[in-house]
Amino acid sequence: MTTTDASLAPDVLLAPTALAGLVRRVRGPVFRPGDDGYDAERSGFQTGYRHRPAVVVGALDADDVAAAVGFARAQGLPVAVQATGHGLAAAADGGLLISTRRMGGVTVDPAARTARVEAGAVWGQVVAAAAPHGLAPLNGSSPGVGVVSYTLGGGVGLLARTYGFAADHVRALDLVTADARQVRVTPDTDPELFWGLLGGGHGLGVVTGMEFGLLPVSRLYGGQLVFGAEQIDDALTAYLRWTETVPDTVTSSLGLLVYPDLPQVPAALRGRHLLHMRIAFVGGAKEGERLVAPLRAVGPAVRDELREMPYAESDTIHRDPSDPHAYDGDNALLDGLDAAALRRVAALTGPAAPVMVVTQLNHLGGALASGPAGAVGHREARFALRVLSPLGAADPEGDLATVRAVHAEALGAVEPWRLGRSVNFVLGAQRGRADAAEVGRSTHGAPDRARLAALKAAHDPENVFRCHVYDGV
Repeated sequence: MTTTDASLAPDVLLAPTALAGLVRRVRGPVFRPGDDGYDAERSGFQTGYRHRPAVVVGALDADDVAAAVGFARAQGLPVAVQATGHGLAAAADGGLLISTRRMGGVTVDPAARTARVEAGAVWGQVVAAAAPHGLAPLNGSSPGVGVVSYTLGGGVGLLARTYGFAADHVRALDLVTADARQVRVTPDTDPELFWGLLGGGHGLGVVTGMEFGLLPVSRLYGGQLVFGAEQIDDALTAYLRWTETVPDTVTSSLGLLVYPDLPQVPAALRGRHLLHMRIAFVGGAKEGERLVAPLRAVGPAVRDELREMPYAESDTIHRDPSDPHAYDGDNALLDGLDAAALRRVAALTGPAAPVMVVTQLNHLGGALASGPAGAVGHREARFALRVLSPLGAADPEGDLATVRAVHAEALGAVEPWRLGRSVNFVLGAQRGRADAAEVGRSTHGAPDRARLAALKAAHDPENVFRCHVYDGV
């Protein structure tokens, strides 16, 4: 086993006997810089940023996770955790990265309407396991996203306005603490820690398993309405007006994108500035058609994919990309919005923008505002505005200044309504970011930050889990 690579793990010297002890204690593979498999193990869906850990443990079970945390604590190494690597690059530079991708177990109890997942499970697995029983989880738009990380950040899913955050339906969590103990956390065993884990993020321990409720949903009405550039202004106005009237059984979002003029893009979309309305309605086609009529009235759609579908096909509503790529993103949670500001955002992120920007507006409210008292920040938000840009594969960090300047200007257009940020929609590396402290503070209001800080002091006083943007609350 090669154990040196100064360019990847500077100033980290591990005693060979300590490392050998770790290898003996875990069943999964252990990687050091220069080892075969090290690069693959530290990589995730987000390819723009990579961890540069001194050690990577490919955990097979909770015992492996506990052994890795114990080793890191003894060696004074920070710990980060990665399943799929979609979201924040929780950089474990010079530290220890726990890869949970091998922990993919999913079990459904149809009688109890619950699912139990291991730390590396993804939503597509849960949807597939629940569907034969007429049940559905509160998953997000992409089937390849990890269940645990998504839920610890709250989880705004396809049926969010109807049923709330994914975090609101968690029954129990299996946790490895900063002192390497394995504990089961429920509202009865430790209500304050349970509160903090559900919406507070990853800074309190490593969740190795999760049990949560499923919903009796087997079908829904939904899909996309796509409008061309000449219809965008009218569509934005119509959509905002529509969100004031729809029932909580409708969850929706807007997407704005200038498609690149590339051969791999369908000819009908290539080079066009398009607006996508994404709809998910817990009901039948007849009522669904009535509800979306004001949106169809905008004019002839480039595409109209609205239909009744099995819930197992719900990933077709957003059609999120499945191939790993480099990107950076930011977001704003809003307590209101007007059409003029939204049109300004569309202009700033449209064809005149110096970089490609994928803009998304999620309609919130409904059950999201009234769920259980977990640590999800800014529940009162009515909208979430998200901006994301791809980064060049050859030099992703070279694009950052331009990308972040465009994002800041676009989000600045909605500043009068801004409450803060969503944990799950802060995408990209925070290291070296001038406003990293402000980003961390923005995910929760002051009272919740105080509670989370007290939990952090009690459960991780040595700050072992210090690699995430929101661990310093």
